[in-house]
Amino acid sequence: MPDAVKAAHYLQQLDDARCEENWDAVPELVRKVRKHAPERSCLALTAEVERAITKASQKAPPADRPSTAGSVVGLEAASQLPNLLSAIKNENQFPEDRFQAKVCIGWVHWVGREYSLAAAQLPRNFDEEYPLFEGHNSLSEWTKVCALKSTYLKANCLARDGQKHKALEAFELALPSLSAVWTTKNARQQLRYWAELFLTEYCMLAGQAIRENGQLLSGSNCLAAFRAWSKYWAGTKSVPLPGGYGFRGSVPRRQVWSEYYYAISEILQRDLPFPTGYAAVNNESSARNQLRTELKKVETIYQGLLFTETRFPRANELRAEIEDFIDRVMQNWIILNGCGWKELDLGAGGRESLSHGVLDTLYGAATKTYHSTAILRHLFTVHVAVAEFDLAFMAFDSYLELVKKGKARVEKTGHPEPALDDDATVLEIMSVCIAALCRYGGREAAEKSRTLASELELLIEKVGQADSGLQDGFKPLKEDRPLSAVHVKVPPEILSLSWQSVGLAHAQWARVTHDAESRSQVQEKAIQCLRKSLSPEFGNTADIRGVFALGLLYAEQRKLTIAIELVKAALLTDKAAENQELYNGPYWRERSLIPLWHLLALLLSARQEYVMAARACEGAIEQFKDPYVLFGGKSLNGGYRSDHLNDAEGRGAEGRGGDGLVDEMDDYEKESILEIKMTQLAILELMEGPAVAVNASSELLTLFPRLFGDLEQKADSNARMEPPKTAATLRSARGSIFGSRSEKPVQARQSILNNSERMATIPSRPQTSQTVQSVATTVAPAIQVTNEFGDARSSRRSRKSESISRRSESGKRGSLRKRDRSGSRGAIQQQHTPSVVDGEKYFTPFDDLNLPQYFSSRSGVGAAKDTTGPGTFQRSDSYTSNASSRLRNADLSGISVEEVESFSALLPFVQFPQDHTRRRRRAILVKVWLAIAGFYRRAGLLDDGQKACAEAQKIVQALEAEVSSDGSGSLSVREAGWGQHKSVEELLADVWTEIGHISLARERPYKARADFETALTHFPDHRAAIVGLSEILMDIYSEKLLPPPAVAGIDLATGASFAASDVGGASSKVESRLLPVRGKKPANAPALPSQPLGLGPTRPKKAAGDSKTNGFHHHDHQEQEGESSPLLLGPQLPPPYLATSLPLVDRLAARDRAYGLLSGLTKLGSGWNYSEAWFALARAYEESDQVDKAKDALWWCVELEDGRGVREWDCVGAGGYVL
Repeated sequence: MPDAVKAAHYLQQLDDARCEENWDAVPELVRKVRKHAPERSCLALTAEVERAITKASQKAPPADRPSTAGSVVGLEAASQLPNLLSAIKNENQFPEDRFQAKVCIGWVHWVGREYSLAAAQLPRNFDEEYPLFEGHNSLSEWTKVCALKSTYLKANCLARDGQKHKALEAFELALPSLSAVWTTKNARQQLRYWAELFLTEYCMLAGQAIRENGQLLSGSNCLAAFRAWSKYWAGTKSVPLPGGYGFRGSVPRRQVWSEYYYAISEILQRDLPFPTGYAAVNNESSARNQLRTELKKVETIYQGLLFTETRFPRANELRAEIEDFIDRVMQNWIILNGCGWKELDLGAGGRESLSHGVLDTLYGAATKTYHSTAILRHLFTVHVAVAEFDLAFMAFDSYLELVKKGKARVEKTGHPEPALDDDATVLEIMSVCIAALCRYGGREAAEKSRTLASELELLIEKVGQADSGLQDGFKPLKEDRPLSAVHVKVPPEILSLSWQSVGLAHAQWARVTHDAESRSQVQEKAIQCLRKSLSPEFGNTADIRGVFALGLLYAEQRKLTIAIELVKAALLTDKAAENQELYNGPYWRERSLIPLWHLLALLLSARQEYVMAARACEGAIEQFKDPYVLFGGKSLNGGYRSDHLNDAEGRGAEGRGGDGLVDEMDDYEKESILEIKMTQLAILELMEGPAVAVNASSELLTLFPRLFGDLEQKADSNARMEPPKTAATLRSARGSIFGSRSEKPVQARQSILNNSERMATIPSRPQTSQTVQSVATTVAPAIQVTNEFGDARSSRRSRKSESISRRSESGKRGSLRKRDRSGSRGAIQQQHTPSVVDGEKYFTPFDDLNLPQYFSSRSGVGAAKDTTGPGTFQRSDSYTSNASSRLRNADLSGISVEEVESFSALLPFVQFPQDHTRRRRRAILVKVWLAIAGFYRRAGLLDDGQKACAEAQKIVQALEAEVSSDGSGSLSVREAGWGQHKSVEELLADVWTEIGHISLARERPYKARADFETALTHFPDHRAAIVGLSEILMDIYSEKLLPPPAVAGIDLATGASFAASDVGGASSKVESRLLPVRGKKPANAPALPSQPLGLGPTRPKKAAGDSKTNGFHHHDHQEQEGESSPLLLGPQLPPPYLATSLPLVDRLAARDRAYGLLSGLTKLGSGWNYSEAWFALARAYEESDQVDKAKDALWWCVELEDGRGVREWDCVGAGGYVL
């Protein structure tokens, strides 16, 4: 008798037995179901057929898929098909039984390889078959298994028939109704088995479709299959899921994760919208942050499976999947670490965490590969990105060694090695290494880059020969191996990059080498290589790196015309068609052109086109159209601000608050913006006087915290940035940033450089055909050999003060456009005569048609070479040739600059440690304070300048304490270190040098001498300190500077005493009494020696009878012999308290020391083109009566000053040739 209770019990047991794969218990349960529930005959028959198929499938070979069970399964199952079809027709009461029977029929056809019949019989989905069924939410587990089985079998049949698109549609239609399956915590065997078959087949089909048609990634559901697989993986955490094949017939789980990683990496690399289909809802993070999180999750799982299932290879085995994975990781890292992604998009840790995670991946991959050159290459790149330069170059050295050995084996055997990098990759990574050495290293790095450049040049020539062999059909290898298997033609852009790197290495070496004789040859080699990199044979796209380096080299050699034309051509070119914003960030072209605009401004200022130079500085900022784009809307502290900063803050106040581009720039880009502002102030000082520049200099203190932050100094950082209040002599007229603001209108003190309305009437650009001769029609200011920001020497301070006062008055009268320059303009006369400016005579450089005869025939002067002379120039006719070359039209033949492409992709975005960044920013702040101190000093506000130096000194002392307390031993106060422009000692030398200049301005030369001496104890090669000290030493020799009194003097007017060392101050009042008339010597004093002591000719000894002949007694002769030696050194020395001059031996020592310091400085890379040093050296020659050498040095000084900008060339591009 049927029993309903037992029927329900046996039905549940039957369902459980099928779900748990207990097929042996199925026959007995079927019998009991038929006995107690005869109305479920369709269910019972379906269970019997399912058991028959399963048992037959288990007998198949393990390597076979279920579809290859054989004809035996088909014959056995086919006998049940009529009964099963009849049961389905008669089943109207239980939809689940009917659905399970239909799936079973399709399964029978599928195992019998009747795929078309199976696709026709299989239902799509339970919800579609029975949409009116109300209990679909409480479906039995076996019905869910049948739904998975139905979809999988139907899609598999369509895929086998070539209808992959319809197969994907079948999976997509079934996915929503089966979403609960992936999250089932206690899923049993059959449910997990068919779920994994479903998902793996779905993912592999989706991955294959994505590889064939990348457009599919634009859809919102493109990752639905993979996300369902990820949920299934996460839902089975309680069950260990090893890699490999999860179930018989499924694909390897690692392969599914590989396809997932490929798909999401393509979305990242193509910058496609983040697909939201089947993703967890997250409104708290951005789309990029969600993409980064998902990418990291997939990468971690796939990496774990890959490394776990891969063993270390033999020497002749490859691990292609490992290297493919690493290549994909690096492609993603290049984008994530680039400027296109913000720090906030990367999540916790930012770029630093990202790069260190990639390093862990690379080192893990190295344990699964054997001498992989690709992994070593990537290790070098990522170590550079995290500022671990020592490890980076160790990895590069290992890489280069493996490549050399591998290339040698290939050339010897003729058999290519697939794991070996091709020539293009080797050339590129060597170029990147040279760029990193030149940008972040010092002298040792420059020397290494030069050695590497020699190897790179040899490899370029070798590759060129191989390429010619490819074109000519020549085969240097075995006949059975094609040439292209070993040598692949190198793309022209790689060859261009290689030549550019060779030029950069030579340019950097020319700057740091101590060999003065070879410097010109090295520079010429650098120019040749850089010109070749811009050759049209490598394409019509110009690399900004090459243009900048070549233009800077031309500028240093005073070839202004060609440098200006080259930079202007690059600035006027069209933007490359390829969009690089993903890799280089927004406004990448404008950001990369900032150093070129700065270089153009300095070049124009060297041509005395100061108005156009000011416009070039403005152009660097105005190319962003809206100042808000660059500076954002953050609050800017400080009083004086340019129009750019005022507009940016105003727009932020309107409600558009947010970060600007400067918040995503690295410190090198920020420093470039700050340097442009300093150049603007230098031009402003030159044209309107230092008093105007003093007021405008507060913009530097406003801009610095906006760019670099407050450096975590103190809570009252704003008070630190705002200088202390002091009394100032010019405050009533111009005001002082150290004191209260002037009550005058702002219009009276606005910078000419920041007022676009007043500049509107000025031509937009200088004429490109303008030559130096046409520029010379504007009479230049007097040849004042200047330091940075036009710092004139103390011997010419009086002239400078007069010109400053006049320019200040002109600045008060109106803007630059309204000024009358008719008095300072004049045409070059046919006869070259001294020009008169500010009451002083000076000689302008000659043009080609107006060279005096002695200028072109001075070869005899420089013919006699002397090793003690200047180390840079050898022939005086080089001055004529250099001047002539600059006067000729610019030769841009062989250079292609039709388009400008990106430059940032060569070197990665380097994330320095926070301590390193803070030290570098402090060094920049020291430079800002010293620049402000120079403005105050030249404006006569010496007390304010002294306080600015004190601020700089505090920062350097704190920096010195931090470096000295470092326990790692990697920091040194004498070495700048990687990524630092100056060492702590050099910064201290800068501060003491500026203090020395202030002491000179106070007319305290002996205190200035002590300051310069202190500077040289910190940094012996400090050029400004050497020049300042040498000038004082030569003043001592020439007796322009008196010795300090041994006893403190008394000011008779006030009754106050003054210190003995304060000679230039109080003792100047009695200078007329102490200073002898120069040129008058005692009658019995011989001429002063013109050579260093001990090197002069020896005196001939007198004959024994001379005394008798002269009529002197023997006693008188002995007295004369005894006094002859001191007579040559001057008169008898008086007591110290009566001395009015130094002993001659001290004066000669001062002169010789000055000559030694200057001679050594002019041979250094920092002094070979430093006109201050050459001017002082010329004076040293003159004081030594070496007139010919003095003339040579002065002519070279004229040449340098003729092509010198308002600031030194090393202020562009953060002091190097590499952008």
